[in-house]
Amino acid sequence: MSSLLHLSSDRTNDLAERAFKMQLSMNQEISNTYTERQRRLMYEGILYNLSYLEIAGKFDDEKIFVEYTRWLYQLLCYLAKNKVGSRIQTHHRLKQHYQILAKIYAEMDDLNPNKMLGILQKGIEALDQEQSLPLDRANHKSDKYENIRREYLNYLIKSDTRSAIGLVQNLAKSNIVIDDIFQNILQEVMVEVGDLWHKNEISVDKEHYCTSTTQTALSQFYPVIFERPRNGFKILTCSVGSELHEMGIRMLSDLFEYHGWDSIYLGAAVPQEAILNAILENKPDFIGLSVTMPQHLELCHDIVERIKDKFPDLKIAVGGRAFASTSDLWKKWDVDISTQNATQLIEWANQNIILKREKP
Repeated sequence: MSSLLHLSSDRTNDLAERAFKMQLSMNQEISNTYTERQRRLMYEGILYNLSYLEIAGKFDDEKIFVEYTRWLYQLLCYLAKNKVGSRIQTHHRLKQHYQILAKIYAEMDDLNPNKMLGILQKGIEALDQEQSLPLDRANHKSDKYENIRREYLNYLIKSDTRSAIGLVQNLAKSNIVIDDIFQNILQEVMVEVGDLWHKNEISVDKEHYCTSTTQTALSQFYPVIFERPRNGFKILTCSVGSELHEMGIRMLSDLFEYHGWDSIYLGAAVPQEAILNAILENKPDFIGLSVTMPQHLELCHDIVERIKDKFPDLKIAVGGRAFASTSDLWKKWDVDISTQNATQLIEWANQNIILKREKP
């Protein structure tokens, strides 16, 4: 969260300060008992909520805020799961917080209050719906790789690095295609790791360990990936924004490489000018941009516009969790495709780039 807070504008800080003071005045228990650290975390939480609300308003996409609201409500409920009446209290305080924000926006004519009030109302409706649903809802994927995923996840949870890496080594020697190993085993396990953190069942350090171990495991496939024949086409990829969620786009780059493309992976937190310079230097046929946190969608949009301005014929794909939480926002942008599935993107690129423009 901290990597986003320094981006807050003076206006957002003013909104957060007003909401913070109103929240304290309406909750004497919080006002009287919260420590300085708790107050600071509460204020940062308000800034975070506003960041989602404002990006939803920026792109006129209420789904961004609604999906965040559901995620936040569930997170807070899991954090207080063993406390009596925690769900009722969480629902009450979040709803009150949204009502406070609505009151503040209604008093500020320069902030397009009707749009923001509409988004907040959708958030309140999502809160009410979440309150009526079971907290632990089935989210279990069952297929032929289920047992492998379970074994790998168990090794990660136990911090058994040797066994986790050994399992992936055996997968690399098996008849399972790399596409399935990457997407239907390792990527699915990482999604489950994120869910376990969300449910307060593992710590942040455990989540980071799972990520770093899986990145190490993925490196075992490079000898196979790089010995494949080339098709003469290049893809340039990067993760947009200051946060470091990059495993998805890294796996995508590796799969393109496996399927004959030369991949140029720039990593995360790459300045816009550096991206443009890399395009000019490497002359790729395809660009892949990934966004995890919705707060970086605006930056991604800016990058897309600058790329299209300088390289109008260059094909661009966008993806990542941030786009999955929108109402097909990418269709309003000057991009060519968005998908959460690497195999689908590779097939699209083969049909729309390679077959339409074969190189000598």
